[in-house]
Amino acid sequence: MLSIQQLIDDAKCYETVREIRWPDGVRCSHCDSQKITKRGRHNTDKHRQRYSCGNCACQFDDLSRTIFEGHHQPLKVWILCLYFMGLNLSNRQITAELDLNKDDVQRMTEQLRAGIMSKKKPVNLSGEVEFDEVYVVAGHKGQPNRVAQRGRPGRRRRLKGKRGRGTATTEKPPIFGMVQRGGQVALQMLENVPQVTIRPLIKTIVAVGTQIYTDEYNIYHRLKSWGYKHKTVNHSQGEYARDEDGDGFHEVHVNTMEGIWSLLRSWLRPHRGISQDKLPLYIGFFEFTHNVRQRGQALLPSLLRLLLATP
Repeated sequence: MLSIQQLIDDAKCYETVREIRWPDGVRCSHCDSQKITKRGRHNTDKHRQRYSCGNCACQFDDLSRTIFEGHHQPLKVWILCLYFMGLNLSNRQITAELDLNKDDVQRMTEQLRAGIMSKKKPVNLSGEVEFDEVYVVAGHKGQPNRVAQRGRPGRRRRLKGKRGRGTATTEKPPIFGMVQRGGQVALQMLENVPQVTIRPLIKTIVAVGTQIYTDEYNIYHRLKSWGYKHKTVNHSQGEYARDEDGDGFHEVHVNTMEGIWSLLRSWLRPHRGISQDKLPLYIGFFEFTHNVRQRGQALLPSLLRLLLATP
């Protein structure tokens, strides 16, 4: 496990990157060859090792072809930023902790979240799976042109969505969630949630023949015709769990997914005023951290391992 002392030491930061990126020895970032020769240190960073490949003759270094390459902030600042993101600090809090310009922190966190989104492995679900949807208030913060297109002035107070279900157009986009009991979760922000929108998503992620549990919302009515077993719990009638086989265990419910929505709301709460454009990045980051089942310092190696994985 990484310690905070390692994160503020330049040499140990690079040592950590090398250990995570190349656990079996340095490999060429272009052809993956192990015929590597060290070629001294970087001109402006004495801890950043350079290499030459004996197979393709390419020159590269510890950060070549990674998200940390080509930035003016030192590596330890990026890793500390990622560490604080894993603790779910807001951009404002990270700005204070790192004593940086708020715009720099905004760019760094966006790039890191986008890197996690682009590299995290697809989720595949089977067995017993729950479906549900939640609606998150999200407008177009910091985008005056997008706000003007909606025919209203910019708000001075928090955006308030209408009660009930919404769409991206009404600034209350739905988040569609699928969770395997005892397994992973898949979350996706959508424009809206008609059957034509959710069917391809379900088909991609959930194995045919899986037992699905949902509430009574009519978007789920065709699950059986799509090849799935389907049982519902009727929330509108005050039913939240049902024992169908009389064994004393109330197996028909979507309480697992409801619990994840509670965690997601808590996760989003410090990041006040997330725009629709950025919301998928926050949701994707939450999905990854939930699925690796790690928190705090234990989460950082998993984040680094994903970001440093070979393209």
